[in-house]
Amino acid sequence: MKIIQIATLVTPDGAYGGPLRVAINQTRALLEANHEVTLVAGAMGYTGKLPEQFDGVPVRLFRAHRPVPKLGFAGVFAPQLQGWLRSALKATDIVHIHMGRDLVTLPSAWMTAHHRVPYVLQTHGMIDASDRLLSKPLDRFLTLPALTAANSVLFLTEHERQALKEIAPGLSNLQELHNGVPQARPTRSSENGAIEVLFLARLQERKRPLLFVEMAKQLHTKFPAVRFVLVGPDEGEGGAVAAAIAEAGMKDALSWEGAVSPEKAADRISRCSIYVLPSVDEPFPMSVLEAMSLGKPVVVTDTCGLASSISGAKAGVVVGPGLPELTAAVESLLANPTVLAEMGNSALELSRRDYSMDQVVGQLCRTYTKAI
Repeated sequence: MKIIQIATLVTPDGAYGGPLRVAINQTRALLEANHEVTLVAGAMGYTGKLPEQFDGVPVRLFRAHRPVPKLGFAGVFAPQLQGWLRSALKATDIVHIHMGRDLVTLPSAWMTAHHRVPYVLQTHGMIDASDRLLSKPLDRFLTLPALTAANSVLFLTEHERQALKEIAPGLSNLQELHNGVPQARPTRSSENGAIEVLFLARLQERKRPLLFVEMAKQLHTKFPAVRFVLVGPDEGEGGAVAAAIAEAGMKDALSWEGAVSPEKAADRISRCSIYVLPSVDEPFPMSVLEAMSLGKPVVVTDTCGLASSISGAKAGVVVGPGLPELTAAVESLLANPTVLAEMGNSALELSRRDYSMDQVVGQLCRTYTKAI
C-alpha cells in the first residue's frame, strides 16, 4: 500500500511528544512490513535545510509557523504542506492523520476528504470538549466534518471514545487501537551503577514536574545516594522547576537535564531504575510504554490510560493524585530491590504481550484494507 502519515509538528527536541512518537513507530513498522510510507509534518526549530530523516525514519517536512504563541500547538500551520499534499494524494492509497485541533492536520483531513481519498484519523486524546474561544468554530467547520468523513477514527481509551461521541454524537466509525512500542533490549542498572528515578516528559503543568521535585525532596534524606532527574523541554513550568531545584539544595541528587531529542529518549530511559510520570488525565503515554519495554517499573496516577494494565500486571505502582501516595510508592520500590526487579520483569512481559508493534501493524493493515 502507498500510505501517507501526517503529524502536526517535528522539532529537534521532540516538543510535540506522544503523537509524533506514535507516528514514527507506525511508519517504521509499516516500512518494515514492505509498505510505501511517507511521514509528513510541519517543522520548527531547524536552521538551514530541513532534515529528511527523523529518528531513523524518512520524513517530508515543511516549515511551520506559530504567529500567536499563546495558542500553543493549535496555532501551528504549514502552508506548503497543503500544496504538497494536494499533488501527492493522486498516487496515494490511504492517509493516516494524527489529528489535533491545529491548522496542519485539520486542513489535511479536509483536503483528503475533498479528493475522495480514504483516510483514518487517530486523535490521541487531543479532541475533546473544550471551552477555548477557537474550539467551537474549528469544531463546526473542520473537526466535526473530518471525524464524520473518516473511514475510521482510532481511539485509545473508553474516556476518549466518550469524548469523541460528545463532539460528534452520531459517530459510527470508531475503532479502538492501542499504542505500541518497538521491543528493545531491557536494561537493569543505571549509569555507573547509580540508582536513578526519572521523569521524562514535557515540563508542563498537567505533567506535574513540580510534584516530582517535591517527592524527591522528601525522599532524599532516606535515600541520599539516589539521583532524581527530570528530562524534557520547558512548556511553562521550567522556571518554577529550576527555582525549586535550586531551593532544595540537593546538588547532583536532583537535576533537570533539559530536553532530549526523540531518537535518544529510549537510551535515556534505559539508564534509570524507576520511571515516574505524575501526570493527571494522561490518555496513553508513550514514555511509559517505552520504559516498560526496557524493563523499568513505572509509577503513574490512577487517571492514566495505562493504569489498569500496569496495576493488573504488577508492572509498577498506580497512585492517587497527591504527593503522599506518590512519595510512598517510589519509597516502596527504592526500599525493596527484589520488588523493583520483579516489577521490571512484569513491565517487560506486559509490553511484549499487549503493546508490540506487530499487533498494531496487523490491525492498521486490516483497517487500511477495509477503507480502501
